[in-house]
Amino acid sequence: MAPLGCPLPPSSSLPPISKLHQLTEDQILSVLQDLSILYCPLPASVAFKLNPGHNSLPDSTSTPLIDSGYTSGAEDDNLDLEKEEQSLAALRADGFERNFVERWLTRFMAQAFDLPCLVSEEVRDRALDQASWVLESFVASTSDDNQMDEHSDFMREFSFKLSVPNQEHVPIEVRVNDGLAGKDSTDCDDVGLQSWGASIVFSQLMCAQPAQFGLTQPNLGASPRIIELGAGTGLVSLVLEAMLPHFGFIKSNIISTDYHPAVLSNLVANIAANSGSHGLVSMQTAFLDWAAPVLKSPLDIPADILVATDAVYHPEHAVWLRDCATQLLAPDGVFWLLITIRRNGRFEAISTSVEAAFATTDRPKGKDGRLLTILGTEEVEKQTGIGRGDESGYRLFRLGWA
Repeated sequence: MAPLGCPLPPSSSLPPISKLHQLTEDQILSVLQDLSILYCPLPASVAFKLNPGHNSLPDSTSTPLIDSGYTSGAEDDNLDLEKEEQSLAALRADGFERNFVERWLTRFMAQAFDLPCLVSEEVRDRALDQASWVLESFVASTSDDNQMDEHSDFMREFSFKLSVPNQEHVPIEVRVNDGLAGKDSTDCDDVGLQSWGASIVFSQLMCAQPAQFGLTQPNLGASPRIIELGAGTGLVSLVLEAMLPHFGFIKSNIISTDYHPAVLSNLVANIAANSGSHGLVSMQTAFLDWAAPVLKSPLDIPADILVATDAVYHPEHAVWLRDCATQLLAPDGVFWLLITIRRNGRFEAISTSVEAAFATTDRPKGKDGRLLTILGTEEVEKQTGIGRGDESGYRLFRLGWA
């Protein structure tokens, strides 16, 4: 417990996501309210509490709440309010803590429907609304910062050589905003704001050998449908948009999906920033929660090709991807998954989680009774100047029905 007036940082005071099922309804609401007080400007916090669609918080006679470290239940007449405000301001400005809270809230929202203390639809909606409120405040403040500092964005330009039959190599050029470029982060919910080595390597592989990835009319027909899972900055989707017209496709559909609202916002901007393919490719974005996919338009039609790069940062991600892909992939479709191999650190064991997820006999079946299966793997070497220092290489999976 920090001294009065020195609130604990969220990274050391928020309850672990794995322990949320042990908390009471009041405790979870208290944690969310404390986050709102910390990160939302006072008018926003007041507006939320006065919103007629939400009930007031439990009073002091209700079940004791978790002390999150942001506020204290004890009153101290000698509290130095100025010092406390300075501590709160420092926490609000701490990028690491904000990223931690974004990840925590995102995972909380993904699991909210399974928490036993949130069985009441009204209470669950209230908790989700407040979590969204804090997340939206992060997006709003980021937008304000970008307006104040025109140099805050980091635009990266990529160029790849596309191999086209009977032609010289065709340059494929894509420009994206890497919102976290240069920052040292490999956490599962904020990685989407930068272009990771795997997405660059996969783009190179596709351009060098498009036929190997089935990007031909004999294989896909005239109007292929491709869905990228965990699209992040959208680099792979944008490379596909630029390359497909060179193979005579009349109309291609590419849907770039992600989960985090800030990532989706950046993804939309990146798609708009690239010139497009003169109507030959339809580009769309969609929210997609792998753990609980909602297959409404534009995700209601199966994909000929699924793509995901560096999307696994926890063993459960491989399971979620497997189950989600089982619902999204067409009967003759192929799922290309490129994972990053990290030999050291907390992600060391992740490289084997894909094989483990597809080795279970109780995995869900497709509509025709077949199982989504690993059809082939290929080791891909790390390239100089691409990817982070902890990356030792990549593993490419070709997944399909069997």
